[in-house]
Amino acid sequence: MEVVRKDIDKLNAEITIKITEADYQEKVNQALKNYRKQANMPGFRKGMVPMGMIKKMVGTNILVEEINKTLSDSLYQYIGDNKLDILGNPLPKEADAPEIDWENQKEFEFTYELGLAPEFKAELTEKDKFEKYKVQVADKMIEDQIQEIAKRYGKMEEADESKAEDMLYGKFEQIEKGEIKEEGVSNGTVLNISTIEKAKDQKQFIGLKPGDSVDCKPQKLAADNYVAAWLGVDEALVKDIKADFRFTVEKIHRTEPAEMNQEFFDKLYGADVVKSKEELGEKIKGEMEASFAQNAEQLFERDVQDHLVKKAKINLPDEFMKRWLQTANEKPITAEQIESEYDQYAMGLKWQLIENKLIKDNNVEVTKEEVIEHTKGMIRQQLAGMGQGMMDEAEMEETAKRVLENQDEARRLYEQLYSVKLREFYNNTVKVKEKEISYDDFVKLAEKKRN
Repeated sequence: MEVVRKDIDKLNAEITIKITEADYQEKVNQALKNYRKQANMPGFRKGMVPMGMIKKMVGTNILVEEINKTLSDSLYQYIGDNKLDILGNPLPKEADAPEIDWENQKEFEFTYELGLAPEFKAELTEKDKFEKYKVQVADKMIEDQIQEIAKRYGKMEEADESKAEDMLYGKFEQIEKGEIKEEGVSNGTVLNISTIEKAKDQKQFIGLKPGDSVDCKPQKLAADNYVAAWLGVDEALVKDIKADFRFTVEKIHRTEPAEMNQEFFDKLYGADVVKSKEELGEKIKGEMEASFAQNAEQLFERDVQDHLVKKAKINLPDEFMKRWLQTANEKPITAEQIESEYDQYAMGLKWQLIENKLIKDNNVEVTKEEVIEHTKGMIRQQLAGMGQGMMDEAEMEETAKRVLENQDEARRLYEQLYSVKLREFYNNTVKVKEKEISYDDFVKLAEKKRN
């Protein structure tokens, strides 16, 4: 057997494998003998079918199978022995490949295309500067959150006249020339006035009483998912609806906020943890600050990642990767689909290469014991969230180990911990300047970076 490597450029290579009869014949003969032992044919005892007949029946199939095994073993052994860092999997080179005569040919030659991982640097130092945002929690945000929670724990009551936060129970009916259309769309539903996008459109649903009607184009009032629910149609059909509708109010429901008393506070945080609206505000402020800090940390992490990708200037064997993606997909995918989605895939692959290099170069390690402890912490949170009692330590340990027996779940948890450790590495390595920012400006900034 002869294995020859040809470098096309820094990112693409070809490996040609030449196989002679001596490389596969012994394996083929053994496979034929094994098949003969199990073969059943009329007129012959089991295992006594003449070898000539066996060869005629399955000889070519076995030859192809054994040569493919030999090829695969040789190819990946060469890649391993030569420490080739490849992307995707080798692809058989189909262009200019000679036609194979499996019945008579004794020597074979196969060529595979390889996509090679690029060489690059992934470094962070104290010279790399980043901003980390501290989101200001305004008093109005705290008050709004208190009122939202009070409504969530409030009581539903029937009202005589609609207000902006009410829910209207009623019916949408298709109309034509001001009259209800026979066999038109008709659907009983609940309309929450606050889901209507524009204030001027909300006004026509405020001040209504049971029995009152509003003529409108619901498809212009709110997002498609709300309109689909109102009309009782599939969401995909909403954009094609042109008709007018009449909404008739049957009854009005209003949520009266819960009173700011000890019973309400105890429902939220347990007995006597919070004893006043002021203490509730402080508790909510702390929770919001913690949540915003986590969001700011994620934005900081994204900034570091973008910086590293830009700094590394990674090139990929794009044409090879596009061909490989078409063969690697479980479901059929067209070249046009790959072309439209490739930039996003390539960005993800570049980051994966950088992340792996950071982990290797900086000796970032996640141990099995750390993953078990992390899993136990998640289990505790889930039990607390469901209001269930805690397991004892031995049972918790056993449960965590059972969770990690699921390979997909174990991989996900390892990735989570590697992300945490990389975030610690960023914070301990680069220069970070904290900057205060309003919530609205932070949302705009995050949206801009996401786009």
